[in-house]
Amino acid sequence: MESKVSRRLQQPTAQEVCDHIYLPRLNREFASGFIYLTDINAAHLLMLRKAGLVPTNVAALLARTLVKMQGDGPDAVTLDPQREDAYFNYEAQLMSLAGSDVGGRLHVARSRNDILATHDRLRARDIGLNVLDALNAAREVALSRAAAYADVVMPGYTHLQSAQPISYGHYLSAVAQAMARDAGRIEQAIVNMDASPLGAGALAGTAFPIQREETARLLGFSGCVENSLDAVASRDFAWELMSAMTIASLTWGRIAQDFYVWATPEFGLIEFPDSVAGTSSIMPQKKNPVVVEYLKGKTSHLIGLLTAAMSAVKGTHFTHSGDGNRESMRSFWESADECLRCLVLFKLVIDSARPAEATMLHKARTDFSTATDLADALVRESGLSFREAHHVVGAVVRQALDASLPASDITAEMVNAAATEQTGRPICLSDQSVRLCLDPAYSLESRSAKGGPAPSLVVLRIAQQRDELHKAQERAMRTRQMVADSRTRLQCELTELADLSAD
Repeated sequence: MESKVSRRLQQPTAQEVCDHIYLPRLNREFASGFIYLTDINAAHLLMLRKAGLVPTNVAALLARTLVKMQGDGPDAVTLDPQREDAYFNYEAQLMSLAGSDVGGRLHVARSRNDILATHDRLRARDIGLNVLDALNAAREVALSRAAAYADVVMPGYTHLQSAQPISYGHYLSAVAQAMARDAGRIEQAIVNMDASPLGAGALAGTAFPIQREETARLLGFSGCVENSLDAVASRDFAWELMSAMTIASLTWGRIAQDFYVWATPEFGLIEFPDSVAGTSSIMPQKKNPVVVEYLKGKTSHLIGLLTAAMSAVKGTHFTHSGDGNRESMRSFWESADECLRCLVLFKLVIDSARPAEATMLHKARTDFSTATDLADALVRESGLSFREAHHVVGAVVRQALDASLPASDITAEMVNAAATEQTGRPICLSDQSVRLCLDPAYSLESRSAKGGPAPSLVVLRIAQQRDELHKAQERAMRTRQMVADSRTRLQCELTELADLSAD
């Protein structure tokens, strides 16, 4: 028995190779890649006919066969690991339907290398658009919730210590802003993959007078990868998109970490409905934050997949290879699947989380997060340098802590006494001024410098963010429509060619 795909190989592929390389790869890749392989075959066929490289009657029969295979779907193809991969299995089915001579003519002027490179770009483009849509959907929910809670006061944190008052709306507006940058990176990665490798052959192009611009047009690319070696050697478009998805996972992972802590009884700032929680098999009181734990964990998973892909490429030569262009891409497809799942869950978490408004306000009033406002008042009203004011308020906070007093119980008398002690001169801050400084709602309103948490500013910024989001969604929609229109044109031209065989 000889190889089913080459007369150069006089032995069949070892069963172990079939069982552990080819069959698992076929099971993973054939169905998911079937539509892209069909489109690539259709575009190549239409170009071959236009370039006069196959006669019309042969092209028409091939077109009719491709239409039939497309209608039958991937399940109609019996996968044989002795044929190695998706392309050879597809070609075997094509040849069984159209005849070995006619079916074998479709492979003129191309290689599995440029076919696979084109498949990867087509599929990655669709995945990138799906990820972009999912990210923008989560971003939209974040902005909706931010608008609803623009004036809900909460303590802001640095080093997980109470820092200064913000609003929950300001927090979610910041989340949406980070997500906008994540979306921008993904959008740019989609732009950067807009070039067709088809026609590059194995690595050195072809001597046949093909029309690469024509196959690029039919597949919805704006142009071709200019260098035939680069076309088959490189998958950096995937690493760029994968990197963007991994960075996006860092964003949702950090938000999940905040929610994870804030939902504890010890903080009590966020409440989740039971529908996004789990419980314990032994402790009946437990309400576990399973979704945010999943999001936190998947960030590490995506980092690992990116690292695995980079490591697979690192030691390869700059040309086509199985480890550089197949094994590394496996991590990419898995990363995209995980990213899409996580973005759906992230949207759910943002949408379902509810701020415990009374607890947030109480903590902001009592946990000294308004201390900076008190120092600012000493600068404005008493002429102290900020460093002097910092020392004064630090002494007041220490006194309150020693006396087990909350921040809201600090008095003007305490402040003025500490100021006199620290500076050596009398300070007279009024009771009204101290009360205002210690009011977190007043603190929020007073922080009206650009980008600050004043509710009026937050509402204005959210409106701007929504406008930016709508523009981004329109751009993504136009790209998706361009892809859909290109595929419609491809199908129409293939069908027209197929109909010639009925004459």
